[in-house]
Amino acid sequence: MVGTAYLFAVCVGLTISMALIPLLVRAAPRFGLLDVPDSRKVHATPIPRVGGVAIVIGGLVAMLFLVPLDRLMQSYLLGVAVLFTLGVWDDIREIGHYTKFAGQFAAVSILVLHGDVYITRLPFGWETVPPEFGIPFTIFAIVGMINAINHSDGLDGLAGGESLLSLVAIGYLAHVAGAIDVVIIAAAMIGGILGFLRFNTHPARIFMGDAGSQVLGLTLGFLAVLLTQNVNPALSAALPALLLGLPICDILGVLYLRITHGMNWFRASRNHIHHRLLALDLAHHESVVVIYSIQMLLVLLGVLLRFETDVLVLGVYLVIVSAVFTVLTVAERSSWRADRFRRENRLLRSLGDGRLDPRLGDWSLTALRVLIPGYLILINVLAGAPPYDIGLVAAVVFAVILLEMAFGNGKSSVLVRAAVYVAVIFTVYMDMVHGPLWLEAHGIWITAFFGLIAVLIGVNLRTRERAIFELTPFDYLVVCAVIGLVVIGQEQRLSDEIAAGAVKAVVLLYGCELILTAARRRLGVLNIATAAALGIMCLRGLT
Repeated sequence: MVGTAYLFAVCVGLTISMALIPLLVRAAPRFGLLDVPDSRKVHATPIPRVGGVAIVIGGLVAMLFLVPLDRLMQSYLLGVAVLFTLGVWDDIREIGHYTKFAGQFAAVSILVLHGDVYITRLPFGWETVPPEFGIPFTIFAIVGMINAINHSDGLDGLAGGESLLSLVAIGYLAHVAGAIDVVIIAAAMIGGILGFLRFNTHPARIFMGDAGSQVLGLTLGFLAVLLTQNVNPALSAALPALLLGLPICDILGVLYLRITHGMNWFRASRNHIHHRLLALDLAHHESVVVIYSIQMLLVLLGVLLRFETDVLVLGVYLVIVSAVFTVLTVAERSSWRADRFRRENRLLRSLGDGRLDPRLGDWSLTALRVLIPGYLILINVLAGAPPYDIGLVAAVVFAVILLEMAFGNGKSSVLVRAAVYVAVIFTVYMDMVHGPLWLEAHGIWITAFFGLIAVLIGVNLRTRERAIFELTPFDYLVVCAVIGLVVIGQEQRLSDEIAAGAVKAVVLLYGCELILTAARRRLGVLNIATAAALGIMCLRGLT
């Protein structure tokens, strides 16, 4: 089943990425993969620069399971190999701008020339662009996208979150057009990014590095060209501007400022959008949330306006980015500061007050420890047999969580968390696709069940200290993705299926995160229920 392949790609990328990161973090000092603070950076201590390695390996393993190695895929993999190698080298030892650019042009040239992927039509009626112009223009454009993502990697979670939003939109449009391989590539990279963001949310424990940001930029540029030029030529030729979003205008704005101020074009500076937001006294996480919001708006409009005229698509893009730069400039010139605004605003000062009785937190956590594990086991007992590939992944993850529970040294380690995430996603899928019909007939009770879990999570959060469980930009990113799925689902009249599954998964994952964060024993009830759910899926899927 096509939907199973997409789910498989996300889960494999997520699991491998999360499993690799702790190993890579321990190896980072030995290989010099550390990001050392300087005057341009916002962190104060050396941070391992290995997240990109986990993203790329997790994504590629998932792709190799599912995507045939035809000429196009070979070209993409060769391009990724060149950029990944140079990126790791640059993360260990700065290799210089010219060497980096040479590697980027080589990687993109392989992809464009060997894969035969290049722009054949441009906006405003240029429907027959000759290869003599289309090929070099495509190479230049994708190299530009590589550097746009590379330069946007300046705050915790920023480049990964922006890329994830763009990949979701591209994957959705490819799915609608029936381009299964394109969706799988996007889904695999989404899984790798999700595993990375688990460690990269502020304050970050790891960074992506050039190995990750350059491969993400190549993937985004490649998929945007493939989608609009080959997969579905009915799409607006200007659509990549909205789908790729804020990183494009950010890098162009930075180049403009460097040129007008007589600065070195290639020397890093602090005039990116995220630097300007920080200069306005926005907190680190506030700056990331602002950029996520703008990126979400752009990619969502890209999906909704995909068949509109090029004039409208580019016009909408230019209006939004012009508004962003105008607001920034006005705020800078008027000496507006977020910190002063917060002090003067009574509503903002009141946020966070009124915490509930801690005993309510204990009761709500106990209820979550009963309801969520019960759901994981009950659905898998009542549902039909899962597809073979889900059974296969469940078998691998089942073995991993058993080993971790038996011999691991942590009550809620990364591997346990990854196993819980996979079990939750698979269980929601089984509920939606293979669940018993009599359960569907009682939809009001299902809604009440998940509403109760959401209320229990809210009660628990209002009784806990921020240090125990704090909402982050990654949580906001998840909310953005759910809102996007609801809007897209309504536009395609698929809202009941898409949005319901997304909401169920998000509610369960946050409940699981609370349980794992408060866990005191290695063999907690959620761990045991996860192993049981995976074991049932494995047994029924493989037999």
